[in-house]
Amino acid sequence: MEDVLDVYQRPYDSSYPVVCMDESPKQLIGEVREPLPAKPGSIEKVDDEYVRLGVAELFLAVEPLTGKMIAEVENKRAKKDWAQFIRDLVDVHYPTAEKVVLVMDNLNTHKLSSLYEAFDPVNSV
Repeated sequence: MEDVLDVYQRPYDSSYPVVCMDESPKQLIGEVREPLPAKPGSIEKVDDEYVRLGVAELFLAVEPLTGKMIAEVENKRAKKDWAQFIRDLVDVHYPTAEKVVLVMDNLNTHKLSSLYEAFDPVNSV
């Protein structure tokens, strides 16, 4: 924990940006019945029954010292989806950085092996 706190104390350096990354599944739901609009003297009536429309995975990266935020939505959570998000983070959003200092949790997909599974290390440079 102290190592992470030390990272947050670093001064801003565009060559070594500190980026915090996380992901979260979100359930997609739809209405079974259309809400009844509000009328004078009464509020809108909304039925709490819903239909499940699947799940979306939200990937989010934030650079706390600048407020820069990157968000992407995928239709599933897999190692290759995480790896693609990290690749885009480095290649698209921080192409001039010497190194991106990435702060993230230890979710089972957040591993170096995920990058090797998604990309050929020889041809990725």
